[in-house]
Amino acid sequence: MIPTLALEHELLRDFPLVIACDEVGRGALAGPVTVGATVIDASTIGAAGGVIPEGLRDSKLVTERKRADLAERAAGWVSCSALGAASAAEIDADGIIRALGMAAVRALRGLAAQGVDVRAAIVILDGSHDYISREWDSCDLVAREGAGGITVRPVVKADRDCASASAASIIAKVARDRQMIELHESLPAYSWDRNKGYGSAAHRDAIREHGVSEHHRRTWVMGEAYQPAPLFASP
Repeated sequence: MIPTLALEHELLRDFPLVIACDEVGRGALAGPVTVGATVIDASTIGAAGGVIPEGLRDSKLVTERKRADLAERAAGWVSCSALGAASAAEIDADGIIRALGMAAVRALRGLAAQGVDVRAAIVILDGSHDYISREWDSCDLVAREGAGGITVRPVVKADRDCASASAASIIAKVARDRQMIELHESLPAYSWDRNKGYGSAAHRDAIREHGVSEHHRRTWVMGEAYQPAPLFASP
């Protein structure tokens, strides 16, 4: 399915900006979770004549050899983009849901640093759960500067259906993959250049042989109230 700008057009009737957020790395065994954020407005759509970059899709539907070029073109198409990440240690300490929120807020703050009025926008968030608002409300930007809340609209399959979210997805995917390839250079036993931290058979075999690294998620927790449980058996 080719994403469209139908929802973005609708939302721009009521908001001056649309920000789209999508995460990558949520299900990995190692590495950060990364959130990409993109911004479009009426002028962005008008300048491109309403045409999205050729080949734009949810990053999971784009082959690895095509992703870097597509991510570059997607970043040039949107008016602004930014990334935020939460580390494996933060996922272990706070749980995946809060880590997603922290990563998203960091991406939004990256947009704000580029002059984007995040509070004036509506945020399309891929998925069914708003993990951003609570974290935004508690961030130091709000506490220090009295910044107001943000408007978040979760949209299931936004990365498939909404072009702005597809752009966020591909930008985040390429950035995280590059980080995992860089980490591979110092820890080649886990083959992160190939599996990008996900649970391939070779990755799991390497964990059994070598144990976990500082970049592995030692617990896998969901929700806000949890009992940490080991992700891996002791080697």
